[in-house]
Amino acid sequence: MKIEKFEDIVAWQKGKELTLIVYSTLKNCKDFGFKNQIERASVSIMNNIAEGFERRTNKELKSFLFIAKGSAGEVRSMLDLGLELNYISKKDFEKMYNLTIEISKLLSGFIKTLD
Repeated sequence: MKIEKFEDIVAWQKGKELTLIVYSTLKNCKDFGFKNQIERASVSIMNNIAEGFERRTNKELKSFLFIAKGSAGEVRSMLDLGLELNYISKKDFEKMYNLTIEISKLLSGFIKTLD
């Protein structure tokens, strides 16, 4: 399949799905610092994929995909903390955690195609 716009990128689609889950899961969280940080990190995944794609060079796209991958790791780290602090249930943690792993793998695969 030819990717014509960033919305066609599966990692972006999964990043959006993750972001929507993060926002809905933490909508009542009173720890605004935690909530803001994990929301920003999840948004960063999808936005860096979009920005990199729109730059229209493989070198820049690759750079932004690495940033998105780093943000996926940040979300995973925050999820671990959120679970320990009882901000999120084990079920919600596992759903979001598994999605971040999937996104990281998709990004790694995409990056390899750009080499």
